[in-house]
Amino acid sequence: MNKLEYPALGETLYETVLPNGLRIVVARKPGFRKATAMFGANYGGADRRFQLAGEWIDTPAGVAHYLEHKMFDMPDGRNVLAELSAIGANPNAFTGAGMTAYHVTCTGELTEALRILLTYVSTPYYTPESVQKEQGIIGQEIRMYENYPNAVVYFQLMAALYAAHPIREPVAGTVESIAEITPETLYHCHKVFYNPSNMTLAVVGDVDPEQVAALAEEILPAERGETPERDYGPAEGLTPASPSAERSMAVSAPLFCLGAKVEAPAEGRERLRRRILGELALECLCGEASAFYSDLYTRGLLGRDFETEMDDTAGTMTLLMAGESKDPAAVAEALQERVGAVARKGLDRNAFVRCCRARYGAELAGLDSFNSYARTLILGSFGGWNALDVFPILEELTAEDAAAFLCETLSPERVALSVVRPAG
Repeated sequence: MNKLEYPALGETLYETVLPNGLRIVVARKPGFRKATAMFGANYGGADRRFQLAGEWIDTPAGVAHYLEHKMFDMPDGRNVLAELSAIGANPNAFTGAGMTAYHVTCTGELTEALRILLTYVSTPYYTPESVQKEQGIIGQEIRMYENYPNAVVYFQLMAALYAAHPIREPVAGTVESIAEITPETLYHCHKVFYNPSNMTLAVVGDVDPEQVAALAEEILPAERGETPERDYGPAEGLTPASPSAERSMAVSAPLFCLGAKVEAPAEGRERLRRRILGELALECLCGEASAFYSDLYTRGLLGRDFETEMDDTAGTMTLLMAGESKDPAAVAEALQERVGAVARKGLDRNAFVRCCRARYGAELAGLDSFNSYARTLILGSFGGWNALDVFPILEELTAEDAAAFLCETLSPERVALSVVRPAG
């Protein structure tokens, strides 16, 4: 295995690609009793149309999420969750727009938990009865999110920003779309996207990297599958499909989500750099320590729930700002005034340096959050960047870089505003 050492961080990574195409990344943590294994598929809710063997295939919205729910069923009736619990392992899974992952954390020996994890994720088993039963369960989940204001205001913004990209729709799909899912749909998508060459196994803990690789070779299919070509629809420009969207719901005060599409490289270290730059620029512009936030908080236009994010998934990168406000339009106007001031005067260099140092410390602390670390290792594997590149990138960025990013991305014609107002 390829060994990468980072003495300044006290980290050592081991990487390899098996003959079947599976990428393995191990972060060795000598002396730690806790260990986490995460098995990720480069497949999410936005991957609904793909080409395989020269044929374009369309699938209903929600298949990736549906697969996640059904992967714990085994042909022999085994209860893998009970087996993992019996050995003191804590399993879970999640599906995003661009990735699905299954993970297990335990204290002590990881081998048996890893064996169970690799076995059930690589063993599809779906019956008409179990698929039909799951439709009711997922349908309830979908209805819950349709009535959850924070989810509504977010997807309303994504639909305003993106004209066709499937990221504008919920990962779980709709009640109507999941009714189209059959066992054959699930078997097909599992074969396409859960083949080892479309997956990464990340392990963090005091483990033997060679043993991890040997176990993966023993359990997983030996053949390398074809990598599907994805189609996210026609190319999207940087201006929103619509500048605003609004809805009334049972909320006590208006919620808003303000955002813009971000131009970024398709993959690699430069894409990671772009995301980190955006996150730091937002923190410096309107984080809790900024004059912008302090002013709007004093005026009652922002509250403690205000947050910013750079959403980077399924080929898209989106700048987001969200929270509760008595006047969302005034927040959007104040933001443009602040960006105008940045264009004239730049960002405060000392404030930017403080943001970089705070982020550096947070990233260091994150290396001891094994679940988060494993997830970042997988995202880096799929995106063509190294998870630990974040540290040298933080040392490269400047206040001038951040100011240029803000003026480019938050120009008035690039921004869309989504609002959920109190009904009545």
